[in-house]
Amino acid sequence: MPQSYMSELYAFEEELQDPREAYYLEQGQLFRAEEEEELEASSGSLSSPSTCSSPVVLGAAPWSQSEEESTSSQEEEGLGASQGAAAASVSPQEALQGKIANLVCFLLFKYRVKELVTEAEMVHVVLGGDQEHFPVAFRQACECLQLVFGLEVQEANPDGDTYVVIIALGLTYDGLTSPEETLPKTGLLVMVLAVVLLGGDRASEAHVWEALGAVGVHEGVEHFIYGEPRELLTEVLVQEHYLEYRQVPHSDPPRYEFLWGPRAHAETSKVGVLDFFLRVNSRDPRYF
Repeated sequence: MPQSYMSELYAFEEELQDPREAYYLEQGQLFRAEEEEELEASSGSLSSPSTCSSPVVLGAAPWSQSEEESTSSQEEEGLGASQGAAAASVSPQEALQGKIANLVCFLLFKYRVKELVTEAEMVHVVLGGDQEHFPVAFRQACECLQLVFGLEVQEANPDGDTYVVIIALGLTYDGLTSPEETLPKTGLLVMVLAVVLLGGDRASEAHVWEALGAVGVHEGVEHFIYGEPRELLTEVLVQEHYLEYRQVPHSDPPRYEFLWGPRAHAETSKVGVLDFFLRVNSRDPRYF
C-alpha cells in the first residue's frame, strides 16, 4: 500500500470521531435531503442516483481549515496560492489514493453506525462527484476493508447500488473491546486462523509471529489498528473462544501453540479462511 495512502489511514482513528464523523453524518443527511427534493420535483419520476448537485469536495471539508485561516483575507489568499501549488504537484495517482483512503474511512464510519450506503452517496459525499474513478476506488477500498480490517462490503439489494458493511466470513466479533475503539481487528484474527489451518490445524507461537511479521505485525510492538497484538491473540481472542493458546505437550522449556477455538469452528469454514489467505498472500506485504 503506498505511503500516502497509509498516512491517511494512520490519522483515521482520531479524524473519524471528531470532526470527520460528524461531517460524514451531516453530509449524508444533506445528501438524502437533496435526493428527497429531487424526487418531489420530478413528480414521481426517479432521477439518476449518480447525478448530484453541489458535490462535496473533501479537500474543502471543515476539518481541513484552521481558525487562523478565517481571521484574515490576506492569509486566505496566501493559503489558497500555496494549496494551488500543492494541488498542481499532486499526481493523479496520489489524488486517487487520497480518495480511496477517504472512502475506506467513510465505509468504516457506515459500519460503526450500522447504516446502509449507496453508490450515489459515496460518489457525492466522499469522491466529490467523481463518478469516473468510483469503480477502482470502491474496489480497492473494499479490498482494504477485507484484508486489513476483516470486513466485507456486500450488496444489500438486487440493483447492486446499495451496500452493507459486515464482519467477514460469518464471524460475529470485530475485536472492539470498548466503545472508544473504532478500528475493527477481525483481519488479524482471520490471518491467524489461516496460519493455524495451513499448519495442520495447529501452529506454533513462533511460526504465528513469523507469519504476522511479514505484514508488519510484531510481538510487543503497538500496532495502530490491532493495538498490542500479543494481548489480542493470547487473551482477548482466547477469552472470546476464537483461538486456543496452550502449551505444547511435554515441551521443555515450555513452548506454546495456537489452535482454532470452538467459536471459530461454529461461525466460519476452512474453505472461506483459505480463500481469504490466498487473497492476502497475493498482495505485496507493503500493502498493509
